[in-house]
Amino acid sequence: MGLLETRRKDVEYHLGKYPDKRSAVMPLLYIAQEEYGHVTEEAIKEIAGLLDLTVTHIKGLIGFYTMYYDKPKGKYLLQICTDLPCALKGAEKFSEHVCQKLGVRPGETTADGMFTVENVMCLAACDHAPMMQVNFRYHEDLDEEKLDQLVEDLHREAEATKSYNRK
Repeated sequence: MGLLETRRKDVEYHLGKYPDKRSAVMPLLYIAQEEYGHVTEEAIKEIAGLLDLTVTHIKGLIGFYTMYYDKPKGKYLLQICTDLPCALKGAEKFSEHVCQKLGVRPGETTADGMFTVENVMCLAACDHAPMMQVNFRYHEDLDEEKLDQLVEDLHREAEATKSYNRK
């Protein structure tokens, strides 16, 4: 089942929003990623067909922009800023703690499909390091205790929605 069947209203909204339908490519990629957990091959082909673009063009956008994924990620994407200013405030040690707590290395997803951890460069919150972004929400001035509470809260949220295992 494609995006037109599962998310018709959203797709049609974005197609009608722009004078040139090709301009809807970014929102449609977000919709696909939200729907499937990543931008699937089928979604790439569907979006290319809807917008009269080539599959290569769509794949190029996914490869260029770091917010799109062509492989499954966890329900919660933990992006830890390890750029120099954050590293000076303990970001690398913090990242090691996150990975140890979740049993993964940077770039990996937990076995239950709930968390993916990534080290990234510059989330523009140097004055609040260590910090990380969880699904585009900032969490700043973190330490081990705050991380442990956040992970517990995310587990509770996922359990309440029963929607964390995408594998």
